[in-house]
Amino acid sequence: MDSLNPTRRIAVYPGSFDPVTLGHMDIIRRAAKQFDKLIVAVLNNTSKNPLFTVEERKALLASATADLPNVEIDSFRDLLVRYMRTRNANVIIRGIRSVSDFEYELQMASTNHQLDSSIETIFMMTNPKYSYLSSSIVKEIAMFHGDVGELVPPEVEAALRAKFAAAPRADKRS
Repeated sequence: MDSLNPTRRIAVYPGSFDPVTLGHMDIIRRAAKQFDKLIVAVLNNTSKNPLFTVEERKALLASATADLPNVEIDSFRDLLVRYMRTRNANVIIRGIRSVSDFEYELQMASTNHQLDSSIETIFMMTNPKYSYLSSSIVKEIAMFHGDVGELVPPEVEAALRAKFAAAPRADKRS
């Protein structure tokens, strides 16, 4: 809860968002309707080699969520439950696309609950039209100069084009 207003409901939607997809945006928009404040927290995962820096991901998310006044963009590189405490949040939002997602997310939710029993995890089923979508798929399509316009917000599409502008097109013959 918010120390300034203990009745405020604050949730955190953590993830790498490398890049943010329309599937992520669907979860963000739906979760923002359920809470007074939704913090979209970009994980700085040192074990991954991201395409976009944390600052770039935060900027893309800020642009994509500019019309959502109760959404805040942040980043962290600690245990999620510790980060939650610093933000006075007690609900974690996780999107579920498939049974395999659920198995992994259930394990993470159980671990987080073990670390701090005051924190709950809410699973939101992804809209079926985005059930196949992942950041990895988007990056691969963009890397080969495929059309990602129906998969990501416009600012992300432009950023992907810029990142891969120097990459050779797969359909060109040498």
